[in-house]
Amino acid sequence: MKIVIDADACPVIGLAVKTAKKYGIEVVLVCDTAHCISRDDCRVIFVSKGADSSDFMIIREALPGDIVITQDYGLAAMCLGMGIYAINQNGLIYSDDNIDEMLMRRHITKKIRRTGGRVGRIPPRIKENNVSFTDNLQKLIESLIKH
Repeated sequence: MKIVIDADACPVIGLAVKTAKKYGIEVVLVCDTAHCISRDDCRVIFVSKGADSSDFMIIREALPGDIVITQDYGLAAMCLGMGIYAINQNGLIYSDDNIDEMLMRRHITKKIRRTGGRVGRIPPRIKENNVSFTDNLQKLIESLIKH
């Protein structure tokens, strides 16, 4: 098992690496060349800038049973379809029970934006988001280790 992080603008890289180290799990960061990420404690894969280039590399890198950390519902849906677990930066574990609703919401908000409408703002990140992320990542890892 390894953890693959959609590292472009991911606020929990440090927390994920720290948690992974507790369990001896490899971490792979995938980001495009617009982001300069340099870490000695994990492998970093750079991809060219472009729509979904990081997503395609993540899908190639992650294997069934791995964990992907991403804010992208579309990428999460692809992961689930391949037997890859996915969690977001706030600790939400994506599943077959919640992904369809999220994808529908994303579709609706895109339609609203395309027609000039506005949708709600993303709330600022708070300390509780980090706690929830770390707790749920640990629970996910422990559940996978037991199997």
